[in-house]
Amino acid sequence: MSTIFQSRGFTGKGRQAGPAGRVPPGQYVTSDFPVLSAGPTPHIPLERWTFEINGLVKAPRRWSWAEFMQLPARQYTVDIHCVTKWSKLDTSWEGVSLDTLLQVVEVEPRAHVVVAFCDGGYTTNMPLDEVMGDKAFVAYKYEAAPLPPEHGGPARLVVPKLYFWKSAKWVRGLVLAEKDEPGFWESLGYNNHGDPWKEERYHGD
Repeated sequence: MSTIFQSRGFTGKGRQAGPAGRVPPGQYVTSDFPVLSAGPTPHIPLERWTFEINGLVKAPRRWSWAEFMQLPARQYTVDIHCVTKWSKLDTSWEGVSLDTLLQVVEVEPRAHVVVAFCDGGYTTNMPLDEVMGDKAFVAYKYEAAPLPPEHGGPARLVVPKLYFWKSAKWVRGLVLAEKDEPGFWESLGYNNHGDPWKEERYHGD
């Protein structure tokens, strides 16, 4: 097996207790925004960037960056929770709801799973109902500025309901499927679902 490069990540700066009811069990709040990733950070020119949705959809679609920027977008303020036990509250993003994207491609009734794929070969899997109903979005701005590469720019998936490894960095598309298959971290021992409130960190949790 090849060696997996991982960024230095979080070293403990800015830890604090979180308000009751907002921080899942086993988590602490940080004012920092740790950088954790597997592999080197991609740097894709925007003129070469595309986002596509395929699989069990009636109208597969691919957008260029310019086309993606024309889609209806909104501001989001959400709490995020990393499997490494930090939580960051009231993070501010701008992006496109997955509801908007999935409406365009017309998801087939037998689709139950969505798999995000990214630059660098990373994938992560989620039940379709975890990302619909305005529960997930593709973000391209963080704190009113273009999303930096180290945090997944030019665009990343954000799924606040699940641990943050499900919020795939450098996302380039989605595949809709009927049957579930583990993604990158899920195949290396992380929990297949990843609900922070149930502490679903690893297989068997």
